[in-house]
Amino acid sequence: MSHDDLRHAGFKDRTRVADAREAILSAVTPHERTRHVPLSRADGRVVATTLTAPNPVPGYDRAAMDGYAVRAEDTFSASDRSPTVLRESEASVDPGDAVRVHTGSDLPPGADAVVMIEHTDAVGDEVEVFDAVAEGENVGDVGEDVAEGQELYEPGHRLRPSDLGLLKSVGIDRIEAYDAPTAGVIPTGEELVQSDPDPGEVIETNGLTVSQLVDRWGGQPTYRDVVTDDPSALRAAIQRDLDKDVVVTTGGSSVGERDYVVDVVDDIGDVLVHGVALKPGHPVALGVVEETPVIMLPGYPVACIINAVQFLRPVLKRAGRLPVDPHPTVEARLTRKISSEPGTRTFARVRLHEADGERVATPTRASGSGVLSSVALADGWVVVPEEREGLTEGSAVDVENWEWSA
Repeated sequence: MSHDDLRHAGFKDRTRVADAREAILSAVTPHERTRHVPLSRADGRVVATTLTAPNPVPGYDRAAMDGYAVRAEDTFSASDRSPTVLRESEASVDPGDAVRVHTGSDLPPGADAVVMIEHTDAVGDEVEVFDAVAEGENVGDVGEDVAEGQELYEPGHRLRPSDLGLLKSVGIDRIEAYDAPTAGVIPTGEELVQSDPDPGEVIETNGLTVSQLVDRWGGQPTYRDVVTDDPSALRAAIQRDLDKDVVVTTGGSSVGERDYVVDVVDDIGDVLVHGVALKPGHPVALGVVEETPVIMLPGYPVACIINAVQFLRPVLKRAGRLPVDPHPTVEARLTRKISSEPGTRTFARVRLHEADGERVATPTRASGSGVLSSVALADGWVVVPEEREGLTEGSAVDVENWEWSA
């Protein structure tokens, strides 16, 4: 169906969410850009090479307990009733010697075990041992934690704070990581201003919101100035950002007389999807221009956010080789029914609270796609799948925390 036909049909045929996502992801090629990053700035970065341990941890045999380092065979006859008496030594352990050690201490030469301090009694320059130990008991061997040459992380692993600690422990202070994926964010609409709106003007929020989401999802946004509803200006703005991993526009994606964005992309590239079976926000469009995916988000704030989560997030993450972790959810019970249209995936915003010792979810009364506060003041949303015709009051639901940083 041509875009002129769509203007008259009003999205009678809408692509299912999963099919639309598959279509745009098929146009994404993960980038190959890498750089060396110090560990202090590597949290959340994606490893580009296999990381192996250049050094073992621990790098020496160490005491695993406070006590005395001994030769195990010198303690074999020790018991509570008949302790073994050893000489207290300062450095090495010869037959019949014991050296005081602390947890983490280097095991003295000659020792092969440690007797726990509570199983000993120091008397002058002698040590009474009340418990026999086996060779290697209470001793951490070289490489017990990490062996030299052990593979730690494969390419594609996203580093966490605990990973950084492990890498530092084996002597790695820099890693090669994939660059953050880049996104050009282009708000469109002749009515948009950044502040102090006159009658008929609207403060631009979508570009700011989307830019911050890109940053939160591990990308590097370039937040552009507002572009007016003019095909030539829109074409130039999109072409300017084709060196980015993804181009995102906000507004102008529907079928109104001033909605030119989709026609511009169709003219200079290919529109893969226009109109998706989700609510709110079906007038989203997905395309590609010169091998760069273009996400054309609706202008209504709620619709813009929902589509950004559903399409921009997976595209950005694939481009940057970032893992697509599911959003965390909490279970709650609905206090009111949620209506939905069969065949359409519905995102119902809810507030969470406790009632009678149970977590409950209350749908926000503002349901329009232009009511930004209905998202900003919500605790998450409930997704009603296409095959369901709403959810009844009292239903157990999963509330998705879509603003989770990953």
